Amino acid sequence: MTVVDMWFDPKCPWAWNTSRWLLEVERVRDVEVRFHVMSLWLLNQGRDGLEPWYERWLSNTLGPVRVLTAVEQKHGIPVLRELYTAFGNRIHHEKTPIGPDLYRDALVELDLDPAFAGAAESTDHDDALRSSHHNGLDPVGEDLGTPAIHVPGPDGTVNAFFGPVVSPVPRGEEAGRLWDGVLLVSGTPGFFELKRGRTGGPRVD
Repeated sequence: MTVVDMWFDPKCPWAWNTSRWLLEVERVRDVEVRFHVMSLWLLNQGRDGLEPWYERWLSNTLGPVRVLTAVEQKHGIPVLRELYTAFGNRIHHEKTPIGPDLYRDALVELDLDPAFAGAAESTDHDDALRSSHHNGLDPVGEDLGTPAIHVPGPDGTVNAFFGPVVSPVPRGEEAGRLWDGVLLVSGTPGFFELKRGRTGGPRVD
């Protein structure tokens, strides 16, 4: 069994697709995925030159990750698997506005205390959020965000990388083949980047 760790911001549609791909990989490969919180708001804090549309897009991203972090601090990392799905379904499929109603509805769906929704406006768990954020992104490198994935390497090392960025989500054995390729390139010493221009926006699944 290979334990794979992925860091996500729940508003990012590319991270959402990668997370759904990893859940497909679990079905066809001997893999277990653990999810962790990072923050695109933290990643871009203090950066100059952000495009106005992206600054607006980032403006409501801190609340959801605070709620997720508060729940994780109380109930542990495994709860993030289903809570991320509950948040993601609302954000990416139902197009529910990000805010207290979304948080409470997702929490109630999983029989979690709806009072956790209040964490969106609190700094109580920000240290834990920053710690999770840096644990995920620091090994990946500068100027890279989510999806960030860590895979065990030889001799106790960790292969940490950004991506893959996919749309639509590969399913079944197609998901497994992509996983095989990702393992191959990420485990190759000296391999840094493989990229091509995007031909469209994310089609979330």
